[in-house]
Amino acid sequence: MSFFSIFAPAKHIDRLPDKQIDPEYKKLRMQVFWGTFIGYATFYLLRKNFSLAMPYMTAETGFSKAELGIVLTGVSIAYGISKFVMGNISDRSNPKYFATAGLLLSAFISLMFGLLPGVMSSIPIMFVLSFLNGWFQGMGYPPYARTMVHWFSTNERGQKWSWWNVSHNLGGGLIAPLAGLGIFLFGTWHSIFFFPAIIAIFLAILTFFLMKDTPQSCGLPSIEEYRNDYPKEATSEVIERELTSKEILFKYVLNNRVLWYIAVANIFVYFIRYGVVDWAPTYLTEVKDFSHKSSRTAYFLYEWAGIPGMLVSGYLSDKVFKGRRAPATILFMVGVLIAIFVYWKNPAGNPLIDNIALVAIGFLIYGPVMMIGLHAADLVPKKATGSATGLTGLLGYLIGSAFAGVVLGGVVDHFGWDGGFYTLIASCLFAIILLFMSMLGKKSHTH
Repeated sequence: MSFFSIFAPAKHIDRLPDKQIDPEYKKLRMQVFWGTFIGYATFYLLRKNFSLAMPYMTAETGFSKAELGIVLTGVSIAYGISKFVMGNISDRSNPKYFATAGLLLSAFISLMFGLLPGVMSSIPIMFVLSFLNGWFQGMGYPPYARTMVHWFSTNERGQKWSWWNVSHNLGGGLIAPLAGLGIFLFGTWHSIFFFPAIIAIFLAILTFFLMKDTPQSCGLPSIEEYRNDYPKEATSEVIERELTSKEILFKYVLNNRVLWYIAVANIFVYFIRYGVVDWAPTYLTEVKDFSHKSSRTAYFLYEWAGIPGMLVSGYLSDKVFKGRRAPATILFMVGVLIAIFVYWKNPAGNPLIDNIALVAIGFLIYGPVMMIGLHAADLVPKKATGSATGLTGLLGYLIGSAFAGVVLGGVVDHFGWDGGFYTLIASCLFAIILLFMSMLGKKSHTH
């Protein structure tokens, strides 16, 4: 038995007696959900630590913002690529082991940042560690997505998926107070790295015991059989068959036209998401006469408004649009367009309207952010979920989020803030057109 065999999908076992199936399914569904929720939130405790440490580093190490910015790009580049590459590997792995390994490796990198002497004095070393952290971070979303589609069926998935996605807002929101607590307890800003890493290791062990692979590996029927909720034109043989890497990539992902529509739409969604939030403090202070403190408050409200936005969009896609994701996503994107227009055209001196508009954008944009990943999962067999969601993540992070800073900043430099808002509105329109095309196109392959 090789070391890598522990990552192989868990084998199916004999089915439990009929009277045990329903109570065991209910218990394990809740347990597995909390495993994915806590696990994905924990990944975010290790994602943005470097950003929080930069103010201390510029003061103590003398590195320029440009040099530290180079280190930051390591995480984004690696994460975007890894989400697709490791997503394909995770489709042929047991998420219980795969996600836990990624979490522990990411925590180990964070420990190296915080505890190894000399790390903070070298840009190349910090870049390599940031790149590795981004790569291990890419081992989080795909296996958890695979888990969700195996334990929750199509007509309930929008609501369950949206609740699961709250985990990244929760984890992302906790890292700042954890950093402050670490500095208080240990008396050094290096604890921004090692304190969350220690917590993450304990949580990784917890989620390992909560996680399960497939229902069949626990003696249960498939989720489709249990809830009598089968994808259209699908057979149980196709649904449950493990796929080769070649089949996943070339039969279900790369040749899936509708998947490409929503993956490209995700570029524009991420461009808007990060274009608005990254530039909000600058825009509000330069144009709308906000104080620095007020602009930070608006930034906070934007991020947390995304939580109810995701929940509402998931509910609408399940209950109103009967499991169709594109109509709900289009509805939210139209709302984003209107909110951006109000945010742009509201005269300076009306901070309440600016805050409402910014909260509205946050509420509305996180619906599509969540929904496109779910839509991708719906377009392929369960066994290809990691690769499909990885493709949307690859384009969203590698192009959409990366260009949000560079392109939008360049447009504002050359054409003013009006040019920046024209770019954001054009991105809304392109996303809506591509999502509409996904409604018209047929799935390239059934489940």
